[in-house]
Amino acid sequence: MERSLAYVLVALIAVSVIAFFAIMIGTGNGMAQADFDTPLWRAITFAPWVGLPGAFIIVIALVLGGGRGRSRANSRSGVTH
Repeated sequence: MERSLAYVLVALIAVSVIAFFAIMIGTGNGMAQADFDTPLWRAITFAPWVGLPGAFIIVIALVLGGGRGRSRANSRSGVTH
């Protein structure tokens, strides 16, 4: 489960960063606001708005899940702090 969440995390961040750079390149090449009003560009501009908060939530889930798993492993082995 953690491995698949990690892959989703990397994919979300990669898509968001690529979309962000695509927006920057498009704007740098002289695209106006009206040029971004196509369905493809709407999806590209929406990707960072969804991907980065989603990635943040997955990072929190991975940290909490990893800590919980380590806590269980330590209690089974009898290690105390």
